[in-house]
Amino acid sequence: MAGPIRVLMSKPGIDGHWRGIVVVSRGLRDAGMEVIFGGFQTCEQIVETAIEEDVDMIGLSIHSGAHIGYTKRVVELLKEKKMDGQFLLLVGGAIASLDFDTLKEIGAANIYGPGSLIKDIVAFIQEHVKK
Repeated sequence: MAGPIRVLMSKPGIDGHWRGIVVVSRGLRDAGMEVIFGGFQTCEQIVETAIEEDVDMIGLSIHSGAHIGYTKRVVELLKEKKMDGQFLLLVGGAIASLDFDTLKEIGAANIYGPGSLIKDIVAFIQEHVKK
């Protein structure tokens, strides 16, 4: 029998906006997922942690306006390690909707901003991670 869905929740770079990542992490945990809370990490640390912890999903929380650069760097690092496509990649934070298509082209499976419902995030993860 497969175990619970394992997710890594991290904040690339440094910004002081913690509420969103904490609320989403608790919601995922309450839905039965195993949450590894990375906190502030470099893109390199995020990729290393995802591989070491054998997670199914990487969640990036970005409120600094650097969402395109950070997402692109994480995807580049995954490709360098031949791990692209191994993790569902979700991006959340204060992100302008006009950047959603760009983030998806880079490799994000979905993007969530303020007001997103936990049940929708959970349903998306459960639909896209087969255990």
